[in-house]
Amino acid sequence: MKVTEVAFIALNAPLPEGAAYGMSKSLATARQSTLVKLVLEDGTEGYGEAWGIPAVNLAYLPFLQGYVVGATVFDIEHVFSRILARHYHFGVQGPFMACLSGIDIAAKDATGKLLGLPVHRLIGGKRWDRVSVYASGGYITEDPDRDFEPQIARMAKDGHRAIKIKIGLSPASDAARVALARRIMGDDADIMVDINSNYTVDLARESISRIAQHRIGWVEEPLAPQDISGYEQLQRWSPIPIATGEALYTAHDFKLLVDRRGVDVMQPDLSLCGGFWQGRAIASMAVLNHVRISPHVWGTGIGLAAGVHYVAAMPSNPHADNIPKPPLVEYDVGVNPLRESLLRAPLRPVDGMIAVPDAPGLGIEIDWDAVGRYAVR
Repeated sequence: MKVTEVAFIALNAPLPEGAAYGMSKSLATARQSTLVKLVLEDGTEGYGEAWGIPAVNLAYLPFLQGYVVGATVFDIEHVFSRILARHYHFGVQGPFMACLSGIDIAAKDATGKLLGLPVHRLIGGKRWDRVSVYASGGYITEDPDRDFEPQIARMAKDGHRAIKIKIGLSPASDAARVALARRIMGDDADIMVDINSNYTVDLARESISRIAQHRIGWVEEPLAPQDISGYEQLQRWSPIPIATGEALYTAHDFKLLVDRRGVDVMQPDLSLCGGFWQGRAIASMAVLNHVRISPHVWGTGIGLAAGVHYVAAMPSNPHADNIPKPPLVEYDVGVNPLRESLLRAPLRPVDGMIAVPDAPGLGIEIDWDAVGRYAVR
């Protein structure tokens, strides 16, 4: 069954005036992504998501169409390998790989629909009927002193027992934000923190020293993704697990980190790391090196669905039935119309878990009226 069409749809959902939010390095004034549509010769459609700036992704489309259109959908991963081998000068860190990621997710969605199987059956089988999530919030805003506490209170009110908050403005600020989050969430909640690579090793150590008393689940992206030796040093020293990976592309990037044992929790984002194609290789690497995985998700409902299928198929090695810390899917609780509106039935957690779709493909249905509202023309 051959691919007859690949299309990219740029999506942009501006945030209300004064409602920008984000991380230690910058704030987002809109949520944006690229919807990928792939059509097979029998009319079967598959959908994916490509990370990054939509206008840049669109520029890659004619080039990639020349390889993907006419290819057999079952052989799509060999097409990707050929593209990378022939155009190795392009590298893999950036929108080029994000585009391949979106196409791969769409191809797996279409293949599942063609065969009448959910994606998790195509990538290893269903290990979990429901996957655990953590609420990703506690964002930095234009007025972080005013806006932080209400965000944490809302996550507690909504019943989230595992959350992640943004830190990284300074070690002193980190200590204050973590202490407040712990007070509101209580002693039994799991709290993770995200620095978004804003620190050097010395600053990361200072921050970790200040917040360790609050039993933090992991410190995410404490350093720049290129600082492999820094991650190695920090992981050896830190009393808190080190997590990273949302800015790493393909299994090759992750291998550089894992070979140095510089990470405790790997966080591939399927919409940029290479889709399920590379995601499976990264998961195998985690099993072989006894490292945990928690996929990064910060885009549309399509990317969330992909993350759910990915974790559902993930082996529990080295555990059997007693899983001390099940793999977590990130569930962004910021204002995000692209997460809530693009799917006719958005995936939402109940009691900290999302049910794994069993319908063919990703098990989602696109709301095309919503796509029309947010499509960039």
